[in-house]
Amino acid sequence: MSEEKKRFVFSLIFPGFFVLLLWAVKFYETGIETSFVEGGVYPRKWSGLQGILFSPMIHGDWKHLINNSMPVLLLSLALFYFYRDIAYKIWFLIYFIGGILLWGMGRQAYHIGASGLIYGLAAFLFLSGIIRRVRSLTAISLLVVFWYGSMVWGLLPFDFEVSFEAHITGAVSGVILAVVFRDQGPEPERSALDDEEDQSEDEGDH
Repeated sequence: MSEEKKRFVFSLIFPGFFVLLLWAVKFYETGIETSFVEGGVYPRKWSGLQGILFSPMIHGDWKHLINNSMPVLLLSLALFYFYRDIAYKIWFLIYFIGGILLWGMGRQAYHIGASGLIYGLAAFLFLSGIIRRVRSLTAISLLVVFWYGSMVWGLLPFDFEVSFEAHITGAVSGVILAVVFRDQGPEPERSALDDEEDQSEDEGDH
């Protein structure tokens, strides 16, 4: 197996495990005929603090879970592939910072689902890709934005059955981490224009 394939497979392990965990939670919830909604974040209520840990694993219905599964898998895979040295740190910081901000800022209702994590990962990869000049990251993020539905609209309070606050706090956590870790990550990608400029400089030195 080539190094690139090994890197891809390694990068898929944790994201794949997390998505399997989401599905296992939903199967278990359905199997015992109950609802885990009260395990979500409930802002500014002490009992709601547990949701910082549990809410991304809880989904209202199967459609909610299906809609979140592929984006969180793809974005997590991109994070672990491009940011091997700091991927776990970034992933868990987005997970917990987004949840903490949501607990402090959200409206008083139960907030569940992995969409805050999705927005956080997308924001981190997009902004970090711009800062570090890695076009692959910005392309992946934009692809998910268009595929997931208009993620920009998800930041606005159009549908109060959707936790737009989780989307905002997730995105904010991703932006903060992209700035904080701006000096870490993949090396800038070189373009044909960069190569031409270097060649011109070399020729000018002779």
